[in-house]
Order: sequence, then structure tokens, then C-alpha cells
Amino acid sequence: MLLRGVLLVLQALQLAGALDLPAGSCAFEESTCSFDSVLAFLPWILNEEGHYIYMDTSFGKQGEKAVLLSSDLQAEEWSCLRLVYQITTSSESLSDPSQLNLYMRFEDESFDRLLWSAKEPSDSWLIASLDLQNSSKKFKILIEGVLGQGNTASIALFEIKMTTGYCIECDFEENHLCGFVNRWNPNVNWFVGGGSIRNVHSILPQDHTFKSELGHYMYVDSVYVKHFQEVAQLISPLTTAPMAGCLSFYYQIQQGNDNVFSLYTRDAAGLYEEIWKADRPGNAAWNLAEVEFNAPYPMEVIFEVAFNGPKGGYVALDDISFSPVHCQNQTELLFSAVEASCNFEQDLCNFNQDKEGPGWTRVKVKPNMYRAGDHTTGLGYYLLANTKFTSQPGYIGRLYGPSLPGNLQYCLRFHYAIYGFLKMSDTLAVYIFEENHVVQEKIWSVLESPRGVWMQAEITFKKPMPTKVVFMSLCKSFWDCGLVALDDITIQLGSCSSSEKLLPPPGECTFEQDECTFTQEKRNRSSWHRRRGETPTSYTGPKGDHTTGVGYYMYIEASHMVYGQKARLLSRPLRGVSGKHCLTFFYHMYGGGTGLLSVYLKKEEDSEESLLWRRRGEQSISWLRALIEYSCERQHQIIFEAIRGVSIRSDIAIDDIKFQAGPCGEMEDTTQQSSGHSEDLNEIEY
Repeated sequence: MLLRGVLLVLQALQLAGALDLPAGSCAFEESTCSFDSVLAFLPWILNEEGHYIYMDTSFGKQGEKAVLLSSDLQAEEWSCLRLVYQITTSSESLSDPSQLNLYMRFEDESFDRLLWSAKEPSDSWLIASLDLQNSSKKFKILIEGVLGQGNTASIALFEIKMTTGYCIECDFEENHLCGFVNRWNPNVNWFVGGGSIRNVHSILPQDHTFKSELGHYMYVDSVYVKHFQEVAQLISPLTTAPMAGCLSFYYQIQQGNDNVFSLYTRDAAGLYEEIWKADRPGNAAWNLAEVEFNAPYPMEVIFEVAFNGPKGGYVALDDISFSPVHCQNQTELLFSAVEASCNFEQDLCNFNQDKEGPGWTRVKVKPNMYRAGDHTTGLGYYLLANTKFTSQPGYIGRLYGPSLPGNLQYCLRFHYAIYGFLKMSDTLAVYIFEENHVVQEKIWSVLESPRGVWMQAEITFKKPMPTKVVFMSLCKSFWDCGLVALDDITIQLGSCSSSEKLLPPPGECTFEQDECTFTQEKRNRSSWHRRRGETPTSYTGPKGDHTTGVGYYMYIEASHMVYGQKARLLSRPLRGVSGKHCLTFFYHMYGGGTGLLSVYLKKEEDSEESLLWRRRGEQSISWLRALIEYSCERQHQIIFEAIRGVSIRSDIAIDDIKFQAGPCGEMEDTTQQSSGHSEDLNEIEY
């Protein structure tokens, strides 16, 4: 269903050495190489003349899938996976287009990791570039096509190529240009130079890679500039894995001409940051530039040239490379997300108190019906500023974080809970303390918050000088003081909003967007319900979710059920693998008539289910963490079953479910410490 004319143009993209492609690669000339269609779904069809495989509505209908699975692969060095693809659809079906997904399937994980997804239709081939972090674990690549609406929907794959190196690296010798794209401008654009290309307006250099006229590079020329400050941009693929180190490239600028050559980063939110600018024309040879590059979240690199007129000359670019080692004469950035974060389970980590007095105390609360426990597990430690019993009006408790290097963007997240204050404004505030200037700047404060609920706050900040984060608890007067609790502080590089652009973590569900891949056997008033805020019945259920305090969770509404009635929430089928798995989730069982919460394992083709974990009766007013370690080498499902208790005060809720490969490790098992009636099955093997 693809136009033959488009295919003829695209044959130039096919690699000459198709038969010698590395593992995990295929040009689809005569076969699908080491990739196979999964028989349980629609097949991928090899075009009769080769060159690509496809699926379309002549073989399937809307919603049906075709799945392509690679052989076992390994990326002991950092690798780049490139996919040349096309999604086509009719104009009337844009509301529900076809979708192409790419997953990694590790041998020891029961779920697949979604790396990339696309559903934008196009009339030409597109290139996706995906960074694969080095790992000793074997994996498979799984490519899933899902047909959308319309009679002409189709998805085609032209080439898959997996090579050693980073996706932002390029010598411009291949026709796909490593996924770099030119932002089109009517007057100035980046072009491929070298080879048979010549330009009469500029004396273009030889390339740097081969130091030959036959080699290739990118260049931009000012000859067609018509306006002041005409800009040409060459944009890299979006990074898909965290990286930090030295980005280097070779460039040449025609001497004595009026142009500005700069390098920017741009994150998924569209925020630009200049990280390099050419400060001199350089010599007639290729000049090496080395730039510290830090990409803790997805971002693009943009090579930009601004011309002030038609005599601005040219700029040429070649051999972009990246090394995880810092550039020469650069000291390593002294920032560690681990050292800058703390859950207070062991101690204060790298946080310290104000010298004037102990304003914050590390405390632990046993599960009970009156005071919430910590946020981390419901049973652990957190910090408490107890201003209720101080005799000092204007009392202030300060908690200082570790020193943070300047000129970096940070995302600060933490959980807090407020008790007892009549007026909540400014009871907790966050300041930035610039060490060199002894200056404090308030960047956040409590305005209004539900009392006794763990709430998440997130703040993005950047300062040119080294700084410390300071948490400040304030009691304005003797008559209006209370308790301020603090837990689970994390500081990471990058903007907090950048995480919103990321794909959901594999094997995790917070219920913030939907019910993820969980299903129910039936849906009615007595089913599991997705909700935010308090439950309708008093003296039972949570006041907020566990994730942020204002988000969503799943719960049963006891007032809609009768005693002994069940609600069952089922995971999608999980692949059976050897070794242990760790399932973690948070549960809330508060109310005098609370019933039963159980977790079952159901293996494929088995009628009976195996009990993994159970809690009976009221447990705590807090969210509590559950850890379940199990083994299963057959395809299976995990089932969360809640049974209504003797009264309407028996709401049961769950949140933040996470599946992980391997044993639960050193994480403390809540099954050994929870109150109420329980049946503990900490480690079960089937």
C-alpha cells in the first residue's frame, strides 16, 4: 500500500553491505534476517521486491497487532538502535491512527520494557534513534505494530540497525545522516558536503573523517541569506538514556566573515540552553571543539549558525563523537543523586541541623489508627519538627542539605505532612542558600494542604553558584504551632517537568493516568474503582493516594457491597522466567469493619490459584508497603482480591504497584511487622 515512487527514492537509503549487517539488524532485502513474526498475532509481510516489511488493513482490522521478535542480543558496550519506518493512514482516521512500539525483553524479566512509541502518520520514511545502555544481560528486541482506523492504514519497516556507539555520534558518511535533521529555512539550510557535491560560492573543505574530497560532512552557506540574523539548525536525535561526559566535534568557519556558530541543548519541554559558542574564526584546517554534555533526561543537541548577511561565509561540521569521560581540563562534577537524597531510614544521610538547636527529630511511628507512619514504608523513619511544645514564638527549625555544584538545573522532590496548625501558610518553606554570598532565597512554601496527608512537592531550580537546599519549619506564635513531617527527599539533575515526557517505567503502575494494564473480571458498583481524595464513607479509607497525596489509587467502596463480596483486579499475563521476582505495592486498610486483602498467583492453564500474601482486618491509618518474593517459570497473572468486611467501614485501597526482576533484597519486609491478623507467606516457589 506504499507508493512505489517513494520506494524508488528510498532505495538510496539501503546500506550496500546489507548482508553484513551486525546482530540485531536487518535491511529486509530477501528475508527478515534474525527476526521472526510471533505466530499468535498478524504476520509482518515481506514486500515481493524486498526492501521492507509491512502490515496493513488488507490482512487485518483495526486494533489487531503484528509482532516482530529478534533473536537473543547483547549490548556489552553502549549501542544505538536505528529504525527506519513509515506509518500511513487516511485523513478521516487521524483520531485513531496506527501505532508502532518498540520494546526490550530481558531474559530475567516477566514484562517488556517500552523504549519508544510512534503514531504520527507521514508520507515519507522516518528515522528513530534509540540509545541502549551497556549491559551484560541478554535481551530481545520486540517491535509491535497496531493497526488504526481506516481502510488504508499501514505500517512499514524499511531497516533496523544496531551499532556500537552513541546515537548523537555521526561522521555523515551514511545517507540516513544518523538521524540528524535540518530545520528547514527558506534561505539557509544545512546540506551534505563532499563526495560529488561542489558549491561555486564557497571554497568548501575536505571532510575530516577521510581527509578527502570524497568524504562527507555537513555545511551551511550564507549565499542565499536575505535578512539579518538568518538561522540554520541541525538537530540531533533525542537522547533516550541518561548520559554525561564529553561531546566533541570538528568544525571549520570561513575566516573574517560575520556569523555566529553555537551549540544548544533542547529538552522535551522545548527549553533551550547554550552550552558552547565559537569565540574565534579558527584556522583553515578543521578545529576540534570539546564540550561538557550532561543529559540526565531526553534532550536534543542543536548546531546553530546565525548569519548577518549574504557575506557571512560558511560553517562546516564533521565527526561528532561522545565519551563518558569528562573533557580535558575539566573537573568531574561533584554531584551524586544518591548523596543528595534521603529517606531517613538509617540516619540523616548528608543533611544536618541548624547549630542553634535541634529543630528536626528523626522519629518512627508504629502502625495505629491515629497517627500516620512514614511515607517510605508506613513503618519506617521520618523527620518531625515539633513546634507544638516549644515556648518560643517565632521558633524556626532549619535542615540543611548537602552542597550542590552551581550552574546546573536540579529537580527537588520531597513528601511532607502538616498537623495541628490553624493557619498553614509558611509552616514549611524551602530556601536556597548560596554559600559564597550567604544569601537565602525562598523557592517554595506551604499555602494550604490537607492535614495529616503525605503530600509530594517538586521544585525546579538553577543557581550559578554552589548552593544548599534548606528546609525551614516555622512557628509564628505560641498559640498556633503544630507538627511538620518530612520524608523521602530526592534531588536529581534536570527539570521536574521533563519526567512528564518520559514513557511510564516498565512493570510499574501508580494509577495516575489510568488502570495501566490491569483488568477486572466484572465492572459494577462492587468492583475496584479508581479514585482521588477521600473515600465517601467516614472513618475508613485513605485521605489521599500514596504517590503524591493528590493523585489516584484503586479501592473498593464497602457501602456498595455486601458482607463477603469480592472484587478482583488482574495483571496482564506475565511471562514466565527462571529466578525470583519481587512484587511491591502499598495498601491501605483502615476501618473497624475492614475485611480481607489477598494476592494470588494464577498460572496459565491452571484452574486453581496460589495464595502469595494476605492481610485481615484493620491495619493502620497509614499506607503500608508490602513485599512479595515469588518464582514462576510459566506465564502467569497476579490477582489482587479484596473482600468486604462486616460493616461499611471496610474500604480497602492499593497504590504504586511495581514488578521487579530478582529477589526483594535488603528491602525490609512489612509482613513481619504489621499489626492485625495476617497470614505471612514471604517467599513461595512454584
